Amino acid sequence: MNFTLDFSSLAPYWPVFLRGAWLTLKMTTVAVIVGVAIGVFVAFAKSSKNLLVARACGAYIEAVRNTPFLVQIFLLYFGLASLGIHMPTFAAAVLAMIINIAAYAAEIIRAGIDSVPRGQIEAAECLGLSVWRIRWHVMLQPAIERVYPALTSQFLLMMQASAMASQISAEELTAIANTVQSDTFRSLKTYIVVAALYLALSVLVKLLAYAFGEYVFKRRRTIRRAAALARRSPVSRMPMANAAGAAAGMVPVAHTPFIHGVSQPRDTVEGSAS
Repeated sequence: MNFTLDFSSLAPYWPVFLRGAWLTLKMTTVAVIVGVAIGVFVAFAKSSKNLLVARACGAYIEAVRNTPFLVQIFLLYFGLASLGIHMPTFAAAVLAMIINIAAYAAEIIRAGIDSVPRGQIEAAECLGLSVWRIRWHVMLQPAIERVYPALTSQFLLMMQASAMASQISAEELTAIANTVQSDTFRSLKTYIVVAALYLALSVLVKLLAYAFGEYVFKRRRTIRRAAALARRSPVSRMPMANAAGAAAGMVPVAHTPFIHGVSQPRDTVEGSAS
């Protein structure tokens, strides 16, 4: 039994694969940008003093997080069509992705906002900053910086979940793979190519997210630069006994012998002399 992987039979389909990969990336980009923007408002609204608004946002988050993504796509595409609202497959898939990622992003961002110390918010209020400046500079920016890795992981999961859109004939990467497989009957080779393309897209999204984070979060670069300077400084080459003190901000001092006469109080020395 000869088992070889010759991908030459799939060479004519490479433009089709690339078109599907581009559509997947475009769907993910639109869903991430719009979904995160909506998620920010939902995160603040869930912590609102208006009980009705807070409960409505909580119900939206729980409904999205506790139902399968495929069911959400079917509700938008087939459910709305039964009511006379017909949507293109691309629009239905992107809308489902926006609704899904907005709920997850709202919960992640809300956790980041809750991690901001209350004292910082009170200090900003004492300085007379407006509500919007407090929410943007004091609450939202530090919160997103702390939860940015979790948001990046959610973006990758959403890109991979976009494969569900193939069930409504959206011509993304998985749907293209199904079409090529039905034409060539090369199932293993086709889905190996698709897996490689998804892996390449994931690496691309990670690199873009890392570059965006490095550009936006300048404090991260400052801390890393300060750590690099500390490693190159002479203090970093001190013995391990003084390393803990240096980390606490204490400067190592030279050892001096203990002299009893100097350590005694002045009046005690004078009294003993008299």
